[in-house]
Amino acid sequence: MKTPKNIEPLIRDGLVDEVIRSLKSGKEAAVYVVSSGGEIRCAKVYKEADKRNFRQQAQYQEGRKVRSSRRARAMEKGSSYGRKEQESAWQSAEVEALYRLAAAGVRVPKPHGFYDGVLLMELVTDADGSAAPRLNDVELSAEQARDYHQFMISQIVLMLCAGIVHGDLSEFNVLVGAEGPVIIDLPQAVDAAGNNNASRMLERDVDNMAAYFGRFAPELLQTEYGKEIWKLYEKGDLQPDVKLTGRFQHDTRAADVGSVLREIDAARLEDERRRRAAAESLEE
Repeated sequence: MKTPKNIEPLIRDGLVDEVIRSLKSGKEAAVYVVSSGGEIRCAKVYKEADKRNFRQQAQYQEGRKVRSSRRARAMEKGSSYGRKEQESAWQSAEVEALYRLAAAGVRVPKPHGFYDGVLLMELVTDADGSAAPRLNDVELSAEQARDYHQFMISQIVLMLCAGIVHGDLSEFNVLVGAEGPVIIDLPQAVDAAGNNNASRMLERDVDNMAAYFGRFAPELLQTEYGKEIWKLYEKGDLQPDVKLTGRFQHDTRAADVGSVLREIDAARLEDERRRRAAAESLEE
């Protein structure tokens, strides 16, 4: 097939031998099967910002650190340089998350390098050596659904222990490889400690898994792993080997509105007292 323009420099530099075929084209990137270093790998070519349709980036970017103050200011202003830097940061987020999660033992494609908007990584294959299908394309028995669901919950826990929430986890970005599920597509991954949306995103990831696997094992629809996991994380008690129940004790106590209002009134009166004292001292 014709070599995509973005991959041509990698071929000239000997990082890619040839492009074998197109694998998929999504909202953020196009993925190709390539020969690289004597192995069959995949190359993810990110689309330019004006050619993809991923929305609501701001909620994912909250908490991401920008090393240069000049870059940060440009990104805030939305200048052409700022948009370019923002796009670079968006792409780098997936690369950094992949390396970080792979080191933590999360089952993700092994990254092999990032070069000018092209991510080289492991090609996940099924038992026959073909490109692994997405979870959405696989028919499961009830027993398989329970096993895969339990495995995905353990992976979500492992990710959170590494400080990362996927943020867009669903049956469409999980591959079923020869050894089981593999998590993919991480440019929207968020820092659990630095993003105010992290708890909501984690619960959504968990709920998406329950909703999908619940099609085959309906009892999974009644689980509440998301809230249980986040509560343990907030308390500092979350560990990779934590034993979860899938149940969560909701606080059903009625809010003491009167007590809250009394505290507000007390604070207001104290503030007024301080202001009067300050004014009197000035008059003296």
